[in-house]
Amino acid sequence: MSRIFDAISRLAVPAGFAIVLAQSSLYDVKGGERAIIFDRFSGITQQVVGEGINFVIPWLQRPIVFDVKTKPRVISAITGSKDLQNVTLTLRVLYRPDVMKLPLIYQNLGLDYDERVLPSIGNEVLKTIVAQFDAAELITLRETVSNGIRKELEERANEFHIKLEDVSITHMAFGAEFTKAVEQKQIAQQDAERAKYLVDKAEQERRAAVIRAEGEAEAAEHISKALDKAGDGLLLIRRLEASKEIAETLSNSPNVTYLPNGSAGNSNDSKSGNQSLLLNIGR
Repeated sequence: MSRIFDAISRLAVPAGFAIVLAQSSLYDVKGGERAIIFDRFSGITQQVVGEGINFVIPWLQRPIVFDVKTKPRVISAITGSKDLQNVTLTLRVLYRPDVMKLPLIYQNLGLDYDERVLPSIGNEVLKTIVAQFDAAELITLRETVSNGIRKELEERANEFHIKLEDVSITHMAFGAEFTKAVEQKQIAQQDAERAKYLVDKAEQERRAAVIRAEGEAEAAEHISKALDKAGDGLLLIRRLEASKEIAETLSNSPNVTYLPNGSAGNSNDSKSGNQSLLLNIGR
């Protein structure tokens, strides 16, 4: 029994050492990551290691893992326009490192390459591009400004082996004085449009009144001419037509029980009264 324990104790130390050595010689590169190797003798190797379990020489080599997924970053800057207006711009940038240049990125910038590069070149590009436009052009030519910023920023980022997937302006604000001037201009334009509408409305009403007056004058002229030709006969005919309509309405109404000629009694008397009413009205 003691021999067994002695054998186990003799094997435990080498086995433990072998396990520790195996663990330190293997490392895992997850999805969306890449690794480079630091060698104590040769420094950073130029090989980029892909995803999966990989092997290094313990103590002599050490893996350095990079996150190569596309990530967002917000860059803000306060700068001046061509007409010396203060402008606050905010950019949203989607970026990732150039995978094949990871050894150079680590040698020159380190793992926090984005913190070192993007804010600096972002502010530089924003000030350069915005200075080429006045405040009004920054509003009306926003797409042109955005394209100019993207093109210039991509060129600067490529110098540091950083790839930009997208660049867009998410916020643009001007100084208080310019904002107030724009608001006053908008109010003046609205007032001008309202005044123009009132003038157009008055003109339309005037034209309608003129057309109405001309129509009434023309109708009066035709009536006057007709009266001159027909004399009193036309008036008499109109009067008889109106009287006939009124009399028919009254005679057919069940609510009329009193006749102007004072007749009352049976239905025959009522009928004759209605006829008298028609004759009296027609006179």
